[in-house]
Amino acid sequence: MIAGLLLAAGGAKRFGAQKLLAPLEGAALVCHAALHLADAVDELVIVVGSEAELVRGALHDVPAVVVENTGWRQGIASSIRCGIAALPTSTQAVIVALVDEPRIDSESMRLVTARWVASRAPIVSARYRGRRGHPVLFDRCVFDELSALDGDSGARTVIERRTDDVAYVDVDAERPADVDTTDDLERMGK
Repeated sequence: MIAGLLLAAGGAKRFGAQKLLAPLEGAALVCHAALHLADAVDELVIVVGSEAELVRGALHDVPAVVVENTGWRQGIASSIRCGIAALPTSTQAVIVALVDEPRIDSESMRLVTARWVASRAPIVSARYRGRRGHPVLFDRCVFDELSALDGDSGARTVIERRTDDVAYVDVDAERPADVDTTDDLERMGK
């Protein structure tokens, strides 16, 4: 089984409000990212934190297991640990995605999965015109390292430690837009 792990726990300081709830094309930003990921995996785990009940409410129509990271202020690593702990025991690999990159399409996720099936590489990442980006798939053999992460550096440190273990899916496009500010969201909605 291939699971999806959507990290949706942050406080969105640069945005000025809970950006996960900000409307984009008629739905909350968090729903866009969740539905794209849900379409490409067997099981979806979403980690919420800041304003957890409001974010959970926005996800009521999304087929997912929603878990709360009460330690979300400790950084993204705490959400990764929380998400890895919530994965079903039958999970063979997990695709990690960020909620503030809601335009990563399901096809990119399927390509990353296909590359893992063909290669069984410990890590498979999308690469946009030579620049690594999301989605990133981690084989079960990497779960212990993900569970040991600390602080706000995220899974990038695992990828950088294991550069020889990373397989890439090259995408001839710009990296998906990242929503950090209201201006970013406004540009995305156009």
